[in-house]
Amino acid sequence: MKRLLPLVLPLALAACSAPPQGEQPAQATTPPMVSTATAIDAKTLAANHWKLAEAHDAQGRALDALLVRADAPVQLDFADGRVSVSNTCNRMGGGYAVEGNQLKFGRFASTMMACVDPNLAALDQEVGKRFEGALTAETPDAATLKLTTATGDVLVFKGEPTAEMRYGGPGEKAFLEVAAETKPCSHPLIPDKQCLQVRELQYDDKGLKVGAPGEFQNFYADIEGYKHEPGVRNVLRVKRFKIANPPADAPNQAYVLDMVVESETVKK
Repeated sequence: MKRLLPLVLPLALAACSAPPQGEQPAQATTPPMVSTATAIDAKTLAANHWKLAEAHDAQGRALDALLVRADAPVQLDFADGRVSVSNTCNRMGGGYAVEGNQLKFGRFASTMMACVDPNLAALDQEVGKRFEGALTAETPDAATLKLTTATGDVLVFKGEPTAEMRYGGPGEKAFLEVAAETKPCSHPLIPDKQCLQVRELQYDDKGLKVGAPGEFQNFYADIEGYKHEPGVRNVLRVKRFKIANPPADAPNQAYVLDMVVESETVKK
């Protein structure tokens, strides 16, 4: 009997582990992959200014022709079913639509300025040919937009929140005329401060100036996106936002440049 024990024990174990008659043994399963990417939608796209941070082809080679302005990279802005492209030689834009994980672009229109820098002049064509038809889109996180063209080119954009997101509302549009020269102005925290000289203008629905503008006044706030050049008078279209609970001695409104409407060099 002692010689039979090694045989009986395996048989007993097999009998205990065998599945009931007619039942199939369970199969090992692989847990499903969970994507952490944020869904593409118009609201996500409109929440940021998207600046090109990286561009390479399907083989991983850098697309230097798209990265010619390190200080002002190609930028995409999405709003109301349209996308605008800036920091190229010309401003470009057209319609777009979100379909699943794809961004579908219509034919772009463009201004017709000439650029002296040949690399900048070629940038419009390099951008335009990559925004034709459908691009695969994904957002690995809320501040990254990755677009892949049909030929495998990969464009990675980093998002910067728009003024509407930062100030919690759409703001209001206003037109400001900025005089050619600044003037000294008193400021408790900034000795020898120079203030822009600004007055507000009014336009009707047809774009015609109405009313008589007032006198130029010291403008203590900053205009985000605007860099004043001495000797140049500008008319700016800005977005004006209310600032909730501003610090003491700080303005309760913020101004963000929308576009330069007029620009004129003033001779002294």
